[in-house]
Amino acid sequence: MYYPFFYDSTYILVLIGVVISMIASAKLNSTYQRYSSVRSMCGLTGAEVAQKLLNNQGIYDVTVRRVAGNLTDHYDPRTKTVNLSDSVYGSTSIAAIGVAAHECGHAMQDASDYSPLRIRAALVPAANLGSSLAWPLILIGLLLGGGGSTLAGIGILLFSLAVLFQLVTLPVEYNASHRAVTLLDSTGILSGQEVGQTRSVLSAAALTYVAAAAASILQLLRLLMIFGNRRND
Repeated sequence: MYYPFFYDSTYILVLIGVVISMIASAKLNSTYQRYSSVRSMCGLTGAEVAQKLLNNQGIYDVTVRRVAGNLTDHYDPRTKTVNLSDSVYGSTSIAAIGVAAHECGHAMQDASDYSPLRIRAALVPAANLGSSLAWPLILIGLLLGGGGSTLAGIGILLFSLAVLFQLVTLPVEYNASHRAVTLLDSTGILSGQEVGQTRSVLSAAALTYVAAAAASILQLLRLLMIFGNRRND
């Protein structure tokens, strides 16, 4: 039986993806808020920890900067900068130190020529193209019916590239967190209990990437089902 694109039973896949993403986001927010109020025994700010970890690893060409926003922290390999949000840069909380160390983990990946990071960087142009063009092509192709199958197929292929990018992101993020926790422990910046608390923060953050990838895979599966149904009609 044919279902119109805007009214079909495959929307359950989208709903599942939304629920997964909401749960992961709620988990991150609650965990981050909890450990944002727990001050570290070392008394170092996120920025100070980041600089200390970079120096410990012999990475002297990376700058630690403050950026506006909340949870806008990121490492930029193009400018060689660890960018820490207002809530992380000057905070001495367990959550802030964990986030700062995680971004330093990406700097370490960059310095060691970590393969998954290089693969992800190479996929950025294709992922951006897929994100911007996939849905317009899919919608036009599906609305045109059989005559638009080629457009829809190209759109689904482009969307697949964006999904691939999210999948490649997973090992990059988990590895950065592993590096962060290991280094915080080995340098003695955090105590045993604090290391476990930091791991909880970073694990919650990693779940958001898993949820995003799962939601995208479900969306891709839905598109393939719709496209397959239209070809069979």
